[in-house]
Amino acid sequence: MTVHPDQERAAGGSQRDRTGGDRAEVIISRLLRGGVLTSLALVVVGTILSFAHHPEYLRSARAYHDLTGPRTDAPRGLRGIAAGVDHLRGQAVVALGLLVLIATPVMRVGVSIALFLKRGDRTFAFITSVVFSLLLASFVLGKAGG
Repeated sequence: MTVHPDQERAAGGSQRDRTGGDRAEVIISRLLRGGVLTSLALVVVGTILSFAHHPEYLRSARAYHDLTGPRTDAPRGLRGIAAGVDHLRGQAVVALGLLVLIATPVMRVGVSIALFLKRGDRTFAFITSVVFSLLLASFVLGKAGG
């Protein structure tokens, strides 16, 4: 007897539920959602810190333009961002939020490798590992080039 997928779900789950396919999707979904929400929180907190430490940004068009224009004192590199976050500098906290946003899909690829290996799918684990290696290489080469 053939069971329609909707009937199977209504009856308490599908074959995919029992094999972990849906579990993997939930893990990846939570990772992506958590990364985006963490990034958003950091950007909002960083923005609030910037305006709290520099209220003139709200009153002076010139000060606000200085904030949004090209800056030489903006945090550069991971060390600069870490030092700025340690001192609760708003721009550094915003930069950290943007780094989290950039890292989120990269972490998704890393988690996918682990999930493919756990399921024994070596072909997709290999392909995903190549993608992950290319992502990491692009960061290293981008750092070296600029």
